[in-house]
Formats: sequence, structure tokens, C-alpha cells
Amino acid sequence: MKEFFERLQIKHDLKREYFTLGIPVAVAVIFIILSVTLGMVKMPGEGGAAVQKDERQKAYEELLKQMNEGGDATPVTETPAKPAAKKLRLEDVLIFATLIAVIPYSIDITLQKRKTRKKEELYTEFLFKLSELMRGGLDPIKSVKELSKTDLGDLGPHVRMASTALTYGKTFEESMKAMAASLHSELIRRYTQLVVQASYSGGSVSDLILKASEDMRSIIGIEREKEGNLSQYVFIFYFAQGIIVFIAYIMLTSLLPFMANMGSTTMMGGANLLAGLDFANGFFNLIMINAFFGGLIIGKITEGDVKYGLKHCAILMAGCYIAGMIFLVPPVADQVTGKINITVVSGDEQLGVPGLPLPKPIIVKITDLDGKPKENDDVKFSITPDGKVTPSSDRTTKDGNAQVKVILGASHGPYFIEANAENVKKRIQIKTSTAGTG
Repeated sequence: MKEFFERLQIKHDLKREYFTLGIPVAVAVIFIILSVTLGMVKMPGEGGAAVQKDERQKAYEELLKQMNEGGDATPVTETPAKPAAKKLRLEDVLIFATLIAVIPYSIDITLQKRKTRKKEELYTEFLFKLSELMRGGLDPIKSVKELSKTDLGDLGPHVRMASTALTYGKTFEESMKAMAASLHSELIRRYTQLVVQASYSGGSVSDLILKASEDMRSIIGIEREKEGNLSQYVFIFYFAQGIIVFIAYIMLTSLLPFMANMGSTTMMGGANLLAGLDFANGFFNLIMINAFFGGLIIGKITEGDVKYGLKHCAILMAGCYIAGMIFLVPPVADQVTGKINITVVSGDEQLGVPGLPLPKPIIVKITDLDGKPKENDDVKFSITPDGKVTPSSDRTTKDGNAQVKVILGASHGPYFIEANAENVKKRIQIKTSTAGTG
């Protein structure tokens, strides 16, 4: 099987990238196409239609309830709607496809680079031993044949290939250049050319080869030291990406909720352009784009080529995706799906005056997923940005209701009362008026 692939590669000039990059990219494209065509992806604008459908379903259920309460001879039985299958966002599919495309290639080139670096180090040992044998009186051809019989680690098969070529009448230059080409290292290729030229020159060829071995070892050491010094920038980029995620989280949970929910109109009577904007997905997408290009920059700075940054792209994107799913999407949802439902009975959207109690109490109802009221459930209440809720928690009645009285703080603008029961949250907005203030 190995020989078959080798013959196939020689006959059709197949490159390694065809398998490590071409095939994964094709799989990623097929994954995107299948996800879209099979309806696994939630396309932009689909959410609004789902909300309208949900509202129609609620209206229909309310009509059925009224008909049953009207005393019809034949009660109409409600048919529970089947829960819709959860779909992936388009962003999720694109991220998964990107990871599928880049991970195999990034792993392959990273492993190949390590193998090449190891072979370069072994090649310095090969040149050193070659110079020693030539000092002992052997010519370059006999020295290579002798070295092919020793243990040279990963370099051994390549040296034996050169020895075999010499046995079948190839020149020293042809054999050494063929060996260098098989090692796929520009550094080895340059020093092999130097060794070949030294073999044609007069004087002490062994001393020239020894000097080449020492010089090559010095260059490898310098390269390793340079990569070590530049590795600190990897940490800086990773840390900066974490800071970006943290800033996005703080903005979504502390600042933007107040700006995005300042009511349907502005103070001048115009539409509030911030209301309805999906800041969470916007930040999430920007973070993922920054992770991808940041990884490429890391590869260019630390290793001199953007392709070596693909592994950093994969790590940053995977890490940011997990963090984004936990902290950013959704940010602070109006209601988080759980084992109960929280609905507002009264007090929502009422107008309050800063520093004064609200005219009406806030009343919420706790039901299970079948719509049955839950009794004796503890409901915790909180208010932002400031103010007071009394009591801070209430236990539901037989009807599933819990209520709280609210005194607004001194700040103007919207207030938000949050009801929390069994880790399910419901956010209630209160508008303020300047009427009655001194």
C-alpha cells in the first residue's frame, strides 16, 4: 500500500497539501451545503417568523379555552404542538466548517516542522561524522557508505538512499542533492550545496565540512533562541483575546441592556435605533473574526509564515466559541428556558416617578411546562440600576402568583425588575416620568 501511494505521488505529482488541506476544505463545504439544505440552520430573519407563529398559537389556544368555558356540548380538545427541533445558527455552521478545514492541515504542518527541525539537528551530526571519517583518510563516497551502516535516527533512511545511489554509479553531487531534496529543508539544501562544492575544491575538505557542521548548528541555535524570544507574543495575543471576551461580557451584562431597552422611542419622539439590535451575536461574530486573523498574525510574527498560525486560529476560535456560548449568547435573556415558565400578570410597562413607589405592584405567575400553576415556589426579585423591592423574595400562592412592591431610585431612565425562580429569569421594564419631581 505504501509503495502504491509513492508511485501515485511520483506519477501525478501529488502534494501533501492535497490531502491535508484540499480534502478537509471539501468536507467543510459539503457540511455547509448539507446543513443549509437539510434545514439544520436557522437562517437570518427566521426567528421573527417563529415569534409570530408562537403568538398565533397562543391566540388559538386562548380561543379554544374560551370556547370550552362557554359550555359547548362537545368540548374542543387542544392538541399540544410538537416542540420545534433546535437549529444551529449560521455562525455556528461557519465556525465548525472553518475548524474542519484548518485543523488537519495545521496539525500536519506543525508535526512536519518538528520532524524537519529534528532532521536538521541530525544532519549537523552527519556532517560532523563525515568530516571525521574523511580525516581518517576515506574519500567522501566511502565515508557516506560507512555512515549509512550506522544509526542516524530519522536521517538513516535518507543516508542509505544516498549510499545506494552511489553504489549504482551516481556521483557524489547527485546523491547528496537527492538526499537533501528528500529531507525538504532549505537549510539542509544550502549546506549540502556547500559540502558538494567543498568536495571539488582542493585543500582540507574535512575541515570545510566540519566548519559547515558547526555553522549549521549555530544557525539552528539562533533560530531556536529567536522563536523562544518571540513566544512571549503568543501569550500576549492569547491574553488580549481573553480581554476582548471579558470586555464584551461586561458591556453585554452591565451597559448595553440599559441602552438597548430604553423604550420604543427616544426623548425626541423618534424611534430608538438601539432597541432590537442583537449586540450579543454582533460581539460574538467580531470576537470569532478577531480570533481567526489574530491566529494568522501570531504565526507570521513568531514563525515567519501565516500558515503556522492556523493552529493558533483553531485554538483561539474553539476557546472563544466555548466562552461565547457560555457568557455571550444570549447575554441576559428575558427568560431562560427551564422547567418552569414565568409570565407577568400585572405591573409591566407602568410609568413611575424616580424616588417614589410604583402605583401598582409587580405580579408574576409561575407555571410548569404544562401550564399548571406552581404553589410554594420561592421567587427572588431584584431591581436595576437602583431602588428597592419589598419583599426581596415571595412564595407563590395556589394560583402560582408572587408579587412585590417597588420603590424606584433617584436615577432617570428605564428600570428593570428581575424575577428569578428555579434559575429561570424574567425581566420586567419600568419607564420613568419627570412629573412630580421637584
